[in-house]
Order: sequence, then C-alpha cells, then structure tokens
Amino acid sequence: MDKKLPDESLLTAAECGARTGLSIKTLRLYETHGLVAPKRTEKNWRLYDTDDIVRLNEVMFLKRLGLSLSRIAELLSGQRTDLGRLLELQAEVLREQSAQVENSLQLITRLQAKAQDGRGLSMEDLLKLAKETQMSETRDEIAWKRYEQARPRTEIDPPVSSYPDYVGDYQFDDGIAATIRIQDGVLIAEVLGQPALELFPEAPDQFFLKVVPAQITFQRDEHGDVQYAVLHQGGYDLKAKRCEPGTFERCRKNMKARVEACEAQPESEQRLLKVINDHVNGTIDYADYSPILGSLVREQSVMVRKELQRLGPLHSMTFRGVGSDGFDLFVVDFRDGRLEWGLSHGTDGRINGLYLRPAPCDVV
Repeated sequence: MDKKLPDESLLTAAECGARTGLSIKTLRLYETHGLVAPKRTEKNWRLYDTDDIVRLNEVMFLKRLGLSLSRIAELLSGQRTDLGRLLELQAEVLREQSAQVENSLQLITRLQAKAQDGRGLSMEDLLKLAKETQMSETRDEIAWKRYEQARPRTEIDPPVSSYPDYVGDYQFDDGIAATIRIQDGVLIAEVLGQPALELFPEAPDQFFLKVVPAQITFQRDEHGDVQYAVLHQGGYDLKAKRCEPGTFERCRKNMKARVEACEAQPESEQRLLKVINDHVNGTIDYADYSPILGSLVREQSVMVRKELQRLGPLHSMTFRGVGSDGFDLFVVDFRDGRLEWGLSHGTDGRINGLYLRPAPCDVV
C-alpha cells in the first residue's frame, strides 16, 4: 500500500485503537500477521495512515465472516484493498441482514398472534422458525464467497493448447444451457439469453470474467476429460454438466420460437401472482428461487414490499409477450400505479429470473 500521505493524516496506535474500537493488542496482532504495516517514527512508534484504516476495515469485515487471521493474511497478501468493491460488499451484507431482521420479525409477529389467539403453533410453523434462525451462518458463508469471487484476478499466459478441451455445450440443473467455443483465438462462454463473454485464464482449468465478478472452473474426470463447468458468482458455485453437442443451439431455437409465438412458460402468471402476494405479506419462500436469485430477492425484499404497499391492491395482470432473453413479460396494474414484471423459471421448477420496473410508456 502507498505511504504518501501528509503527517496530519497519521494516527498513533492509541488514536487508531480509540477511533476504530480495536485494542492496541489487536493492532499489534494484525501487524504480526502482516495484515497492516504502519509507519514508524524515529522512536519506533506506530503511525497509521488512511490506507491502513482501509485495510483494517477489510480485515474486520472478513473476521465477521468467520475467517481466521492466517487465512485473511493469505488472501490479502500482495493485494491492495479495492475500497469501492469492499464498500459494495459490505452494503450487500447489511442489506441482507436488514432484510433478514425484517423477515424474522414478521414471522415472529405472526406466530405470536397465532399463539395469543390460542391456536397453537403447528410443526410447519416451528420448522419455519428454526430455518429462519439457522440461515445466518449460511449467509456468512455466501458473503465470504462473494468477497473471494470479487477479489482482483491475475491473468496468465493463455494455455491455448488446452482450449479445445473445454469446447462444447453444458447444462445447469435448472435446464439453462451454455456453450464454450473458441473465437478468434480466445475462449468464449455464452449462457442462453445472455451476451457472449471472453474468458481469461488465471490457472490451469480456471478462468475469470472481466465485466462481472465471476469465474469458471472446468472439472475433469479420472481420464482427464472435462465433464463439468462450474460458475462461481454471487457467492454460489453452480455446476453445469457437459451435454451432447447441439443442446445449446436446440435450446436457443426453442426460445426463439417461444418469443415469436408469444408463448408464456406454463403457470408463469400464477408464479408471478405468488411472488407479488408473498412480498406483500412477508411470506417469501426462498426455496422457490434459484440460489443466486434467492439472495438478490432477500436483499431487496424490504424495498419491494414497501413499493407494493405504496401501490395498493393488485387490480389486473396482462401478459405482454416474451423478451429476447426468454423472460415472460407482464404488466401489472395496482390501485395507485403500474409495473412491468419479467419472470422465468427453470426445469427444476425454481424461478431463475425476476425483475420489476415502471411499465413502458407504450402500454395502454
């Protein structure tokens, strides 16, 4: 980290400890592990600058996610803190925690009312309560994976001789197809309904994307043949099994035909009605969503609920067609406003795509 700040930006160990809430002993421990490297005066007193405070924030964030100091030191070795990315990750964690508290309070309030009415709590009620309580540890693990996936990557010389090993079609558990191909000498990945993106090598069988914090790892069998592509994104590891050639193109043609025929997926309207009612009532079942989407829904649930409450009761829902990305598009009229919703779900029955936005002006 750079050490080019004016003296007025420097804090003694005592001042740093008092203003961060860390003890001097803890600051020394962090220094012993190589997590911070404060300046030294002629009398060997430690002086901390803004880079050190940024790094301390990063260390404390990772400690809250359950990482040991030795693991943090290994992770941060030789890397400068990306403050913007760190702040965004912290914001994501806080949004999830806020949504979790809101959802837990709503659940407990409902259960309290039920108990006070003398109805008693069912087995299903108690299981929901236990599941809601247990989710915090899982979310910490997801937050840690997000951090790891968002860290800066180092590109290595392209292992072009191994590129043909990866070429082919793959399919995720929800039925979404993907393909890997070589184009103009570089490796390209494309997931159905999304733009094609270049993959950059960082280790044998390991690649990363530059436009989003995501990576792809190829897994081989005992014979050395590639069998899986694992997408690391959003705090999750999503495995796609290699499938027969032509799968991706067949899925692309099927989606194009559905777009041209203006044909919604089965039960799409019922699924969307449930999504809206669950948000209004605070009864979201995150098992209805794919892992990555479930995390995003949890983060935004409080905001969406407030917006739906502002709009008032639902009056009508109209199917508009299918977007080029395969999303079923609906215009939903509420008492005090109108929204466009997009929704898609996979062959496993879970919703794997969802958005809402103000309805386009051309909708009558």
